Amino acid sequence: MKTVKFQLEPLTCPSCIKKIEGKLGKMNGVGETKVMFNSSKVKATFDAEQVTAEELQKTIEKLGYPVLSSKIV
Repeated sequence: MKTVKFQLEPLTCPSCIKKIEGKLGKMNGVGETKVMFNSSKVKATFDAEQVTAEELQKTIEKLGYPVLSSKIV
């Protein structure tokens, strides 16, 4: 499993957390997902054989949350 961190534009409501975590959590190959509201960061573990970090980023952006940067850690 790999871990990726995304820096988003500032989140405006706590319900954003459930929306992002719920959508990413339903994707094949995604393990734990954590959204940090105060810092507008998303941390997700994923199986690189099933899904890519780019696919995760596209999913977040389709929900309406622009990704400023990403980093695999």
